[in-house]
Amino acid sequence: MDLAYFTMPLHPMGRDYGETLAEDREAIILADALGYTEAFFGEHAADALENVPSSLLMIASLIHSTKTIKLGSGTVNLPHHHPVQVAGQVAMIDHMLRGRFIFGIGVGALRADNEVYDMLGRNRTEMMLESIEHIIAIWNTDPPYNLKGKYWNITTEETYLPERGQGVLPRCYQKPHPPIVVAVVEPYSKGVTEAAKRGWTPISANFLLPQWVKTHWPKYVEGRQAVGGTANPADWRVAKSIFVADNDATAREYGRGVNGPYYHYYEQLIYKLVKAGRGNLFKKEQSLPDDAATVDNCIGDLVICGTVNSVVDQLLAFREHIGDFGTLLYAGHDWRDRALAKRSMELMATEVMPAVNKAIGLAAAAE
Repeated sequence: MDLAYFTMPLHPMGRDYGETLAEDREAIILADALGYTEAFFGEHAADALENVPSSLLMIASLIHSTKTIKLGSGTVNLPHHHPVQVAGQVAMIDHMLRGRFIFGIGVGALRADNEVYDMLGRNRTEMMLESIEHIIAIWNTDPPYNLKGKYWNITTEETYLPERGQGVLPRCYQKPHPPIVVAVVEPYSKGVTEAAKRGWTPISANFLLPQWVKTHWPKYVEGRQAVGGTANPADWRVAKSIFVADNDATAREYGRGVNGPYYHYYEQLIYKLVKAGRGNLFKKEQSLPDDAATVDNCIGDLVICGTVNSVVDQLLAFREHIGDFGTLLYAGHDWRDRALAKRSMELMATEVMPAVNKAIGLAAAAE
């Protein structure tokens, strides 16, 4: 199992904006140094806490500060952007990273973002699919372009000057294009089935209860089988909130305590999602009222924390519950205590994952 990194990110209200951006970059640079294989950034336009408006800009800022880690958008919310803009920027970043890029796409789930982009009530799934079809066509079609759609028409036929390079859009470094991933944020997601049909791979969100994460793999298998393909667990990325400490008391206080960044993260997220009508994500029993969707009721299922041995045991139990998967995405949280946050990432890479992989290997050999 590979170890990677995913962050929305989400910081407390009132923190200096430039300071949080620097912190988010530092976390990725540290992940690269520790051997994390991938790192994904989310993007939100209209949220003071989830304050990275462009995942591609953040990735661009890290191109020359990282060496081996693959950098991914988690996600570019396609209905919020023109396909030509996205196609060009992704191709540019892919070349600058020499192929160290993963293209994560989404519909844009934050209601405030959708309001500010005038997307409330619109069919964003349909828009996303049209957008990615245009983007892939741009990368794989010779100019001049003439792409027609319900939401965007793209052409350079009138202004095409091949001898001068005018009317020509850039293609990606990776052929035919970077790998495409989608974030899965709902139980029994139909979206993951449709993604699987197109050869895209899933990232299961860290804020889903394990019982809902477990529903994603069968839906992915369903999509692959529908097109005569095979489903390889190595292609499944699963994000999880994890805190590793040198002692149990620190792990409990920082990882699940009311004054810790993990508690704050889920308090903010649960409040917003309940207001958006998605309180079901945090209820084990759907018959329960929304006021049962509280941090105290679910943080034990959402956050794995403890010393190295404890976290190893919890991760193995989590994997046993949801099934085999290829990449564990360590979810980035605010560095309320820089030393503890960095130590957790270090312990995760140097002690937890080697022990997890050793246990998986021994179990496989015994079968």
